[in-house]
Amino acid sequence: MTRRQVQGAVLRVDPLLCEGVGLCARIAADAIDLDRWGYPIVGPLEPRDVAQARRAVKGCPRRALWVEEPAPR
Repeated sequence: MTRRQVQGAVLRVDPLLCEGVGLCARIAADAIDLDRWGYPIVGPLEPRDVAQARRAVKGCPRRALWVEEPAPR
């Protein structure tokens, strides 16, 4: 699934920390898809998905996720 970058917020994952548990996708089902091994597919977020993605970041047991937002102009 491709997500257009509208607001500029981007979901990132540290592949060395992520264990592929999939909790993030359960917390933020609209914002995060999993690959066939259970790792999150990350990238630009729709504005409506940013809040869910932030909840997934807080819920990640390995702290492998973060949301990057553009600097204010």
